[in-house]
Amino acid sequence: MTFTFRPFRAVFFLLAIAAMTASAIPSAYAQDGVRRGNETKARKIAAEERKNEDRVRKGVAAFLSVPESVVESVVRIPQGGLYEVVLTNGELFYTDKVVSFFILGNIIDVETRQNLTGERLDKLSRIDFKSLPLEQAIKRVNGNGKRIIVTLEDPNCGYCKHLGKELQKVKNVTLYTFLYPMLSDDSLTKSRHIWCAENKAAAWTAWIVGGKVPEARNCDSAVIDRNVELGRKLRVTGTPVLFFADGSRIVGYRGADDLEQILAGISAEAGR
Repeated sequence: MTFTFRPFRAVFFLLAIAAMTASAIPSAYAQDGVRRGNETKARKIAAEERKNEDRVRKGVAAFLSVPESVVESVVRIPQGGLYEVVLTNGELFYTDKVVSFFILGNIIDVETRQNLTGERLDKLSRIDFKSLPLEQAIKRVNGNGKRIIVTLEDPNCGYCKHLGKELQKVKNVTLYTFLYPMLSDDSLTKSRHIWCAENKAAAWTAWIVGGKVPEARNCDSAVIDRNVELGRKLRVTGTPVLFFADGSRIVGYRGADDLEQILAGISAEAGR
């Protein structure tokens, strides 16, 4: 009769598995306990942070004597335990969690030499370019029109008149101009007359570059009112303002050479 160890091996294997499982159970419970403890701690920290942000929001609104809705965002930043405050008009500043002071200025990272405030403002100023209602703008095409510049301009803005002459020098670009009257009642009147012109682009160029007063015309010019709402939504508080295909913006007048460099940079970035 041949003796075999197979049954004993099977029994030993099952006992070993049972022992390993039994020893793993406390370890699994311990790990689960640690995980739940970490989650609870994280929730408490998040809740406390929300309280601090709410306190800052209320404190800033009280100091400025404005509704809390004017405070668009409050975010704690890594630098110095400060809180970044952004208002609906685009202003950015810093304070502590009890709003005992305000810091107006740039935070510079000494190690990287980055202007953290400048980068943050640049990000905040960017727009969803594709969402712009370009049908509300006056369209002009220079050359092949492959590149795009969008402007918001007041007819009586002096810098807009300088910009108009420079834009004529920029090659291969499509220009979209939103009439954005904000300086006076006359700005609104001129905007409506230009929009109602038989050739809007010609009427705008004749005025902004050549100084030819637009002929008085009447039509459905409600688009001008929509432009004003658009400008407010985009936080446009002065003219001219320029937007580019990458969503970036420039406030104020720029010469043709500067605009060419900006457009070239955007094209190069898009081609990467």
